[in-house]
Amino acid sequence: MLDIGARTLLVPMVDTAEQAREVVSATRYPPIGSRGVGAGVARAARWGRVENYMAEANDELCLLIQVESRTALENLDAILEVDGIDGVFIGPADLSASLGYPDDAGHPDVQRVIEQSIRRIRAAGKAAGFLAVDPAMAEKCLAWGANFVAVGVDTMLYTQALDRRLAMFKSACAQPQEKTSY
Repeated sequence: MLDIGARTLLVPMVDTAEQAREVVSATRYPPIGSRGVGAGVARAARWGRVENYMAEANDELCLLIQVESRTALENLDAILEVDGIDGVFIGPADLSASLGYPDDAGHPDVQRVIEQSIRRIRAAGKAAGFLAVDPAMAEKCLAWGANFVAVGVDTMLYTQALDRRLAMFKSACAQPQEKTSY
């Protein structure tokens, strides 16, 4: 992805500071990381025509990781100390399942953990993000300090639109129920 020009990466399931350091290393050129330097002649470098490409690529990358488990939450402070991590995105579906509430990110215990995590991420000077397919949850996350909130999932939006269209022509069908968790 980086070799074709991606400037932002979102890496799922980062549970430890060591994993976060490995992600940083894999996405940065030497001397900061271990990314292969052959990409200096790849598409992202306009086939070798960008001067100082490796230094620029190191500086311009926005690296976001996802915390999606109880283990990640236990290690969150150490993860937040890793240089090169620009932000942390909370994955509500896997997180709620890991906390014992599968498919229930709205459970009060999960909500409390999400709020505390957003506040911890922001206090560490990192960007905090969240996926909220329910508009009320998106508003909560923004109020708690989230910098960015994904407010939909393409496949869910597509199927909801198809269900509404089908309902227009098939009155015997029950009205589709919109899902409020991912």
